[in-house]
Amino acid sequence: MGKVQDFRCVECNEKALELHRDYSHGILKITICESCQKPVDKYIEYDPVIILIDAILCKTQAFRHILFNTSLTIHWKLCVFCLLCEAYLRWSLLDSSEQSSDPADLIRYTKEWEFYDMFALASLELSAFCGGVLLFVWLVVVRLQRKSVEPALLLKALLLSCYGKVLLIPTVIWEHDYSPLCLALIKLFVLTSNSQAIRVILNSSRRLSLLSIGVGLLSETCVAQACSSLPWGFRDLLSLEGL
Repeated sequence: MGKVQDFRCVECNEKALELHRDYSHGILKITICESCQKPVDKYIEYDPVIILIDAILCKTQAFRHILFNTSLTIHWKLCVFCLLCEAYLRWSLLDSSEQSSDPADLIRYTKEWEFYDMFALASLELSAFCGGVLLFVWLVVVRLQRKSVEPALLLKALLLSCYGKVLLIPTVIWEHDYSPLCLALIKLFVLTSNSQAIRVILNSSRRLSLLSIGVGLLSETCVAQACSSLPWGFRDLLSLEGL
């Protein structure tokens, strides 16, 4: 479940020593928050599917449960998977005019170095986004407001809240005329999840979280523009290293 001092009430964000008390004969009783007089974490009795639905709905209580009261360690694996999804989307759009239905062509295209270009670009953009958010939080919250922030926990929240990128694969598979709209909605959903994750970690206002997202997007855009203006790609770097 994580460290005791990390437990938080999902309703009021107050710290708690425990989520439940284990009595004899397997009797469990949910701890009541001393501040709001509500259960510290109602989600410990919920089915994971319900928790996932509430997280998709960007409910603050669900985010607090996931980020503070559980010991999820899949954020790096989820990050890599989401980057692969985004790289595949960009790669498919890049080669869409050249691909055919021949299985031999499909095998050939999976070996194309452009996919690694897209993965590297997506990784750089995500790093720039997270770096911009962390820098803004450090300047505003830590330096100006004199509050303590755990960078590792904030980074974990940002990576976990990017789970919406897995929807990019169905958008590519079931391609239709509304794909650009779907991609825009997925991007909006991911940014909304990022904003909610920042609010939960910092226990701050919506304005601060939106400003953080704006700075992150600006950093991501600058990196994307800088990479697009380069005359070489990832495959060219590999060929230079082989000389």
